[in-house]
Amino acid sequence: MALLGLRGKSLLALLLACLIALVPAALIGWQVVDSIRTHLGEAYVRNVTLLQRERIFAPVSRELALSLRLADSVLTRQWLLDEDNAERRRQFFAEAEGYRRDFRDHSYFLVSNQSFSYYFNDRKNALSEQPRYFLQHGKAEDGWYFATMRNTSDFNINVDYDHALKTTKVWINVLVHDGASKIGLAGTGLDLSSFLDDFIRQRDTGVTPMILNRHGAIQAHPDSRLIALNSAAQHQPQQQTGLQRLLDDAGARGLQQAMRSAEAKPGQVSVFWGQLDGKRQLFALSFIPALGWHVVTAVDLNAARVFEGPWLTPALIALAVLLVALLLGFAWAVEKLVLRPISQLRHSAQAMAAGQYEVALPAERDDEIGELSAAFGVMAHKVRSHTTELEQRVRERTRELEEANREMAAAHKKIDDSIDYASLIQRAMLPDRQLVQALGEKHAVLWHPRDVVGGDFYVYRAGEHSCLFGVVDCAGHGVPGALMTMLAHAAIDQAISDIGMQDPAAILARCDRILRGMRRDEDGGQMLATNMDVGLAFVDLRERQVTFAGAKIALYYSDGDNVAELAGARRAIGDKRVGDYRNASVPLQVGRSFYMTTDGFLDQAGGELGFGFGSSRFTDMIRRHAGLPLAAQGEAYRATLADYQGSHAQRDDITMLCFRFD
Repeated sequence: MALLGLRGKSLLALLLACLIALVPAALIGWQVVDSIRTHLGEAYVRNVTLLQRERIFAPVSRELALSLRLADSVLTRQWLLDEDNAERRRQFFAEAEGYRRDFRDHSYFLVSNQSFSYYFNDRKNALSEQPRYFLQHGKAEDGWYFATMRNTSDFNINVDYDHALKTTKVWINVLVHDGASKIGLAGTGLDLSSFLDDFIRQRDTGVTPMILNRHGAIQAHPDSRLIALNSAAQHQPQQQTGLQRLLDDAGARGLQQAMRSAEAKPGQVSVFWGQLDGKRQLFALSFIPALGWHVVTAVDLNAARVFEGPWLTPALIALAVLLVALLLGFAWAVEKLVLRPISQLRHSAQAMAAGQYEVALPAERDDEIGELSAAFGVMAHKVRSHTTELEQRVRERTRELEEANREMAAAHKKIDDSIDYASLIQRAMLPDRQLVQALGEKHAVLWHPRDVVGGDFYVYRAGEHSCLFGVVDCAGHGVPGALMTMLAHAAIDQAISDIGMQDPAAILARCDRILRGMRRDEDGGQMLATNMDVGLAFVDLRERQVTFAGAKIALYYSDGDNVAELAGARRAIGDKRVGDYRNASVPLQVGRSFYMTTDGFLDQAGGELGFGFGSSRFTDMIRRHAGLPLAAQGEAYRATLADYQGSHAQRDDITMLCFRFD
């Protein structure tokens, strides 16, 4: 009876503890549900905003690209400069008809900054060569044009109503330049109603998409009354029609911060909370720099179908009932199957836990306890036997591993020593000492193999009043690339010996023939990867002339203001098809620096998205530093590449050779 009373008290205490635990569990459950709901809401609003951004960007960017081409057309500029020329008028309108058919709205416009004539053609007036009307200074409805001509940007996108045409469109206005002069405006327009139908009104319940310009003026909204017409003519934020006016103070501050963050990091989605239409809503914002637009999505989590709620309460009730039933069943099972046997086997288990495998176990019984006692006995014997066997195996395996580690360490050291020695040989092949003795501060070199050895090297040959510079990128990198450099170095030496330094194109052609002869000597006609990119620049110090020829390597030169390029041939030395290598010349002016680089510099991954360094970023880097001494330039280029690369791994061998003769 006493034992039964003790079990009853234990069971009652277990049930009470379970019931007490249900209260905080329920509260925590609701918090978890709310947290999941908020998390799903943020993920939903981010995805909707990114989707909306792409749905807007694709068609508008296409229209913008066509408008830029129309504004940059030679015929457009020629006619605007001579508006009375009938032949140029005819040529322009014939070309513009093709653009009109390609535009989404099948319309375009052109404004002359001399006569202020406004030409507009659409489906109804496809070939009209007469202006629709003339713009006037001081006329409010023409303010958009004069504001656009004052802007520093080459284009703007403006939602406005044209009183003469009696239509409201999303206008794409692109400046037409003649050098530094602004001679007119060209572009197209998207019908506002169809634009809203395609990109704004196709939305889910509780989701409000909209578009803002850089000042916060609303450019697109499901409620067209909130759209700020002609906002491009304004230079200040449109508070009367802006989104800030519709938000509470916290939401307005969140919007300003999100706009600044999105413009600093285009493509990023910023999320904030705000009060809109009397409801607390979740906002997501992303910036499209090419259009100067912010795409904004407001989501009312109570109305949007982010986290379906009607089934939630019944599901939680059913879960609670199921949990209580499981707890009751668990308590009964624990008392029946665990508490009673554990109290009887406690002493035996404690003895076995102390490592006394020979301990006497309870007498055999014809019940579960007896079976457990027998199982404990078998287990003790097995554990003792397995422990002895495992200890022996561990000792044997330890000896084997130690021996294998010693062998691997010795082999690894031999490989490292061989590669280090190969690196010394490869460095000895480079003309560093000749360059320093002959040129001093007139040159700079960046040589960074991806591995200890690499497939890039550079060349220098000196004559009495001339010299030859070159960079070479052999196929492969690491040990295979290093072996290829030996082959390539021998081929270039032979070609220079046969041809001389004065004709870089002939040197390249001779190298190509040498490598192809090597391929034909291979057993079985196997094709080895013996191709290489080469750039050679011959400097004639008497004639003050630089002659260049390249195989997939270009020569860049700059005087500190502009960067120009002599492109190399499109085929590498030893390519499947024979390349056509030609010489190109450029004067050796005072203060002009010359640069050659392998594709390892241009292809190096870096930045936030892991894109390659690229030729545009390379020329900008040269332009910023071309006025510095070459030693300082070399350090600047090394630091620029390291800063861009960041934590990204080096993809390929990198070589850059710079020279200047003042």
